[in-house]
Amino acid sequence: MISRFAKSLILVVFAMVLLAMVALMHPPSRSYIDPWTGQLFGEGGVEKMLHAAAGTKPPVRNGGKGDVIMGRLGNETAKATLGRATWKLLHTMTLRYPEKPTEDEREALSSYFHLSSRLYPCGECAAEFQLLLKKYPPQTSSRRAASLWLCAVHNEVNKRLKKSEFDCAHLSDEYDCGCGDEPIATKKADNESSIDDPMDLEEDTSKDDLTGVGMIKGGR
Repeated sequence: MISRFAKSLILVVFAMVLLAMVALMHPPSRSYIDPWTGQLFGEGGVEKMLHAAAGTKPPVRNGGKGDVIMGRLGNETAKATLGRATWKLLHTMTLRYPEKPTEDEREALSSYFHLSSRLYPCGECAAEFQLLLKKYPPQTSSRRAASLWLCAVHNEVNKRLKKSEFDCAHLSDEYDCGCGDEPIATKKADNESSIDDPMDLEEDTSKDDLTGVGMIKGGR
């Protein structure tokens, strides 16, 4: 007869074989619960999640490209005032732009122009500016490239309005901010009278042409 010890040994071996078979058929889960947060982590635990997060690419920015946001600006006085101020801002900005910009600075300037073409308060002017940006993409490789590019774009507007063009070699004669830097010099020629156009941003409609008396603001 088989002794009691032998029977016990056989049962233990059988139980171990049975557990091994179950383990092979259903491998144990390596997931666990974080005791601090109660969050359930799967295979690989926190380490795997951190590696996955590190490999995740940041969302791709569109550089400000998109449709015009603002509506039509019907107040001609406001439109002209806004236009003169905007051209001064843009020209001064490019004249102060770094001589040797970093990639981040180049992206910032390009995005600024594209965002301006979307958010400019005069919707019809913004649409015209977007067309110019598509035809003449912003040049951001240096201060000279940026300032001369903007001058050329401004001249495209003046050309369409049959107005005198800037001499881009002396741009700072008109837009030098007096900041003590050395911007690219340029000179602006006398303006000619312009027709009613959404991109005629140089005409001063705040005063009467003959008397010089300030006009009454109104409209939308």
